[in-house]
Amino acid sequence: QVQLVESGGGLVQAGGSLRLSCAASGRFFSTYVVGWFRQAPGKDREFVARIAGVGSVTTYADSVKGRFTISRDNAKNTVYLQMNNLNPEDTGVYYCAARSGVEWIGWGQGTQVTVSS
Repeated sequence: QVQLVESGGGLVQAGGSLRLSCAASGRFFSTYVVGWFRQAPGKDREFVARIAGVGSVTTYADSVKGRFTISRDNAKNTVYLQMNNLNPEDTGVYYCAARSGVEWIGWGQGTQVTVSS
């Protein structure tokens, strides 16, 4: 079973950048699809980006395309989310999870991202 821990959140001004990290424990991490999600206050959790294990194919939500980049370093069991040109609508708690069948598993505690205008 894989377990994930997010880090790298913080307070940043609009237009700024942050890089989030998702560190995994467990075996066969390199084979998992890993996704980033976020939850803004009062809203449901939403998909942000995902990266495949094999071939590292990436998919993004329309709201972050061209601004966010997901990548992985399987030697370090870590997935990153580089976030550029942040705006206040990007504020929320960011989570990562691994895909297992039809489920997302190994949710971490999340990391807070706050973008001030």
